[in-house]
Amino acid sequence: MIGASWLMIAFPLLGAAILLVLGRMTNRWGHLLGVAMSLASFVVAVLAFLELIGLPAEQRRQAVHLYEFIPGMVDMGLLVDPLSISFCLLITGVGSLIHIYSIGYMSHDPDRRRFFSYLNLFVSAMLLLVLADNYVGLFIGWEGVGLASYLLIGFWYFKPSAAVAAKKAFVVNRVGDLGLLVGMFVIITTFHTLTFSDLGKAIAANPPSGGAVTAIGLLLLLGACGKSAQLPLQSWLLDAMEGPTPVSALIHAATMVTAGVYLVVRSGAFFFPEGSPQALAVAIVGAATLLAGAIIGTAKDDIKKGLAGSTMSQIGYMMLGAAFGPVGYTFAIGHLITHGFFKADLFLGAGSVMHGMNDEVDMRKYGGLRKAMPITFATFFIGYLAIIGFPMLSGYFTKDGIIETAIEHNQVLGWLAVLGAGVTGFYMSRMVFMTFFGQKRWADDAHPHESPLVMTVPLMVLSLGALVLGAYLVLSNRLYEFLTPAVGAAEEAPHFAFTSVPGLATLALVAIGAAFAWYKYGRAEVPSVQPRGSFLTTFARRDLYGDALNESLFMRPGQWLTRIAVYFDNRGVDGLVNGLAAGIGGSSGRLRRLQTGFARTYALSILFGAALLAGALLLVGNI
Repeated sequence: MIGASWLMIAFPLLGAAILLVLGRMTNRWGHLLGVAMSLASFVVAVLAFLELIGLPAEQRRQAVHLYEFIPGMVDMGLLVDPLSISFCLLITGVGSLIHIYSIGYMSHDPDRRRFFSYLNLFVSAMLLLVLADNYVGLFIGWEGVGLASYLLIGFWYFKPSAAVAAKKAFVVNRVGDLGLLVGMFVIITTFHTLTFSDLGKAIAANPPSGGAVTAIGLLLLLGACGKSAQLPLQSWLLDAMEGPTPVSALIHAATMVTAGVYLVVRSGAFFFPEGSPQALAVAIVGAATLLAGAIIGTAKDDIKKGLAGSTMSQIGYMMLGAAFGPVGYTFAIGHLITHGFFKADLFLGAGSVMHGMNDEVDMRKYGGLRKAMPITFATFFIGYLAIIGFPMLSGYFTKDGIIETAIEHNQVLGWLAVLGAGVTGFYMSRMVFMTFFGQKRWADDAHPHESPLVMTVPLMVLSLGALVLGAYLVLSNRLYEFLTPAVGAAEEAPHFAFTSVPGLATLALVAIGAAFAWYKYGRAEVPSVQPRGSFLTTFARRDLYGDALNESLFMRPGQWLTRIAVYFDNRGVDGLVNGLAAGIGGSSGRLRRLQTGFARTYALSILFGAALLAGALLLVGNI
């Protein structure tokens, strides 16, 4: 099945094409086709995975040649190895559950068929991104993901907020994409290839060093920051909540925001040796973003935007882990996989709450929903325990592994990650208490009820992954052993310590954060109107003034430059052109008066001219 791994990309792409081309003819069954194509891709991924693990470790990097793309330069092909197949299983598995959930969530939308076509397009583009065996194919998938995210975030384009959010996501991501594109130019100039296997051989024969490699690493990091919403290109992520909730789950859990982490891990040779400027930059970006996202999450009353801030933070943990070699890769990819389950669980759980609350997103208008929505509450609570790192759940093993690895390599950044875990304990507990506990605060016309099985069954499956997946991947070292052929081996295999000082400190801070959230929002009455709050609260509510900073640094100067350019064009370029045209027009108007149309006038002019010419010749001859 590895040889037919292209089918993983083809199935959802075919589904998208059928739904878009046939249009309204597929309204009655289009959603079923979309689900079927995603599930078919998942089946191919599982079969390819089973075939891959049946091979000896040294043979677990299988190249599948497709066709010659750029003659003499790039052949289009796929690379099926432990890293890419891990992403494929996550994308198609969690993606299929999101497709199934969307049948119920979008059941009343008249454009449901179009929604499923965009979901299929998104999955297909993301699979191309992670399966491509070269940077060109990766970039095509990268841009396909950008297009699909634009279409999904702006799905309800008749809402001005959704249209603006889609454009914002598209523009901000183009900044990161420019970094990736320029990085590719530097790679091919330096190494004369863009194929991963050839790059590996070239780097092994001549280990990279110097300014070119630092430039490549920083440019690729810029691309990763755009797709994974890391500082300073994070501003699009919270606005992206304007799309339907399944879009938030798909983008923020299993697909788009993980692409940056994949890019860094796949390009690992450009981020080492450890301590290089580019490796340090990855670690700093990850640590700064995990704190920024957590702080933003503390002040959001919109349940989806609170989870979006959480996504920023958790991807920050992954980026931090990806800065520290094969051991860090193991925990980063492990956290990426477990995060795909518990964050999709949380987002879809939020969608289930909205489904029962007339699409209300303000948590101040919830309260006491655990009795009205028991399945949603139970699955959401499991996802909550997993993300805060409750002992023995998935996040406990993967996130704590990242923290311990970071402290071993950089004490400052590692302990900042511990602090971020404490803040996570607060904002996620705040979300649970405001939504499911306390007094009922919903409007009189709200009638909260449990969602249908087509929505709750995917929640149950995702919560099961949030329960057990972390222990399975980390404690047994299965993930490290599986990834080694793709990302390299460490001097010492990763070891998870249950009683380490960083681990105990993390648990203590998480407990303090949860207790403080209970004191503020569980025990006390939650006001229906958001209090004004302190400067720090406003700072968090305004997304750390990220939009204001972008407006001051880029938008306003851009407006000024545009006005100057328009003035110069109007007064300078247009003035010169219009003046020249007016001069020629005036001259021609005056010369036109000499054209009378009478033959005798022309004959007299000729005679007069001939006399002048003859006189001039006689004068010259006498001289």
